[in-house]
Amino acid sequence: MERGDAGARHFENQPDLTMPSSHRPPSASAEPRLQHGAAAAPTPSAAGSGASPRQFQELEDWLNRRQVTEVECLVPDLTGVARGKILPRSKFTQDRGMRLPEAILGVTVTGNWPDEPELGQLISEIDRDMHLVPDPSTVRPVPWAVDPTAQVLHDCYFRDGSEVDYAPRSVLKQVLRLYEQRGWQPVVAPEMEFYLVAKNTDPDLPLRPPLGRSGRAETARQHYSIDAVNEFDPLFEDIYDYCEAMELDIDALIHEIGAGQMEINFLHGNALDLADKVFFFKRTMREAALRHDMYATFMAKPMAGEPGSSMHLHQSVLERATGRNLFSQADGSPSPAFFHYIGGLQKYLPHVVALFAPYVNSYRRLAGGGGAPTNVEWGTDNRTAGIRVPDSDAQNRRIENRLAGSDANPYVALAASLACGYLGLLGHIEALPEIHRNANTQPSSIALPQGLSEAVRLLGEAPELEQLLGRRFCAIYRAVKNSEYAEFMKVISPWEREHLLQHV
Repeated sequence: MERGDAGARHFENQPDLTMPSSHRPPSASAEPRLQHGAAAAPTPSAAGSGASPRQFQELEDWLNRRQVTEVECLVPDLTGVARGKILPRSKFTQDRGMRLPEAILGVTVTGNWPDEPELGQLISEIDRDMHLVPDPSTVRPVPWAVDPTAQVLHDCYFRDGSEVDYAPRSVLKQVLRLYEQRGWQPVVAPEMEFYLVAKNTDPDLPLRPPLGRSGRAETARQHYSIDAVNEFDPLFEDIYDYCEAMELDIDALIHEIGAGQMEINFLHGNALDLADKVFFFKRTMREAALRHDMYATFMAKPMAGEPGSSMHLHQSVLERATGRNLFSQADGSPSPAFFHYIGGLQKYLPHVVALFAPYVNSYRRLAGGGGAPTNVEWGTDNRTAGIRVPDSDAQNRRIENRLAGSDANPYVALAASLACGYLGLLGHIEALPEIHRNANTQPSSIALPQGLSEAVRLLGEAPELEQLLGRRFCAIYRAVKNSEYAEFMKVISPWEREHLLQHV
């Protein structure tokens, strides 16, 4: 559902009292992670990379210590799907990169390419290659693999060494560079909701909750129930083991209100690093569920009559030089920057809903009911507001964007939210008055799009936002989403057959 806020407690490093000891995150690995750093654009040669020779040597040492024999070379596409190749260790070390067609970043969720003439002007019509180079800081083991296997994210570059600007990771890095140029450092903490469902091999059949250890499926609301989480104890023991091995820094696990609906929270940190962790976690969660004879799904609304699943994005901004929270004044009161950031979100969020709700199914979550916000009001500790301000002290003052669904690409969603706030900071955009009532029942002067086609149209109506996210990225994204919507409209739903077949 849309109510979990375990991240608010852990953002301030307070203990989690809602979880039994068997479900608390294990201690972090003793071995330090490879350093995460911003990279300059590489040359397209095998040796070219934004990482330094020292970082690549550290990567090789990491692989040697684990006696890795295979490397999964990954790049997230627009949907957040892991594309790439699996290479033998010797080939990975020798090539230090790989090539993939540019068009792979412009496919729909069904694996098709948009049939739009202008796309050939945005992505090479001759289907040329991108040059992908590994980011050493992202290397992690594949804990479920039989042989020692590593996975590492790659960044995408054109042949001339410039970044592929429409790659999701590039879009987020570009927004973060804008903050860095101002001497600012965004800090984020995502909260991910998802469902465990029984295996379903027939897409015409509705999903249903899986059987737990008791042999029974959930039928009642189990919000924050410890016993309901314990029903899936073997699965979550694996998840914590996998996440510890991969150093994903998960903070808390809770049961949400839906049948089989869970929420996982991440410790706060660097936005690119957290987007990587969400990407890895979704892949890990799906794999672990399969090993326990069930599915994990991040669909925004997988089951009728159950709440939708969100990706709440906590965010604040620090001064890089001092570590001071830009949202607070010296006396602890909210700063003008705090209200300007909210003002930017309120003005521009309607234009990026397509990035938070990327599929037709996403708008079933936002259709009202189930706790999902349908507004851009803001309020202190008000979960009905699309922009919630958790109760906290001055140094931990932050803003929670509650619009994004768990089906959103984490790189794209974080980039969009941070870009909206950035424009508010630069433009000194004033926030609307705080709302103290149920925001979903109050009339609002700012309307959100009600469906995918409207959201895609609005994405093209804020040129200043397009400039931050990248005009080519936004154009490709619109083409992909328009194609997906057109494909969806060719499908006849059970509702139409039930109610229209003999009644109209």
